Amino acid sequence: MKNLADIMKSAGQMQAKMADMQAKLETLTVEGQSGGGLVKVTMTGKFSVKSLSIDQSLIKAEEREILEDLILAAMNDAKTKAETAAAEQMQALTAGLPLPPGFKLPF
Repeated sequence: MKNLADIMKSAGQMQAKMADMQAKLETLTVEGQSGGGLVKVTMTGKFSVKSLSIDQSLIKAEEREILEDLILAAMNDAKTKAETAAAEQMQALTAGLPLPPGFKLPF
């Protein structure tokens, strides 16, 4: 079993790695899409929407509800991809740490 000094050193290293991961998530971008690519959303790993692209063929007043649904679907697709990327980075960061089962670190 590790002594207190080793545990504190490990905690400090983990804190530095977490800060690095947070910075990486801020610069990570993912693209979600819907409607076969007609609507695209670019989002950071911290779930900030950076851009929205709508194919010209969808811009019709009578299809407003369809367009709104496609935008929501693209945003949700991007969010899912950002969450997956964040989880993968967290898993890599915590690999080898003796964390209890089910323990999740905030990010």
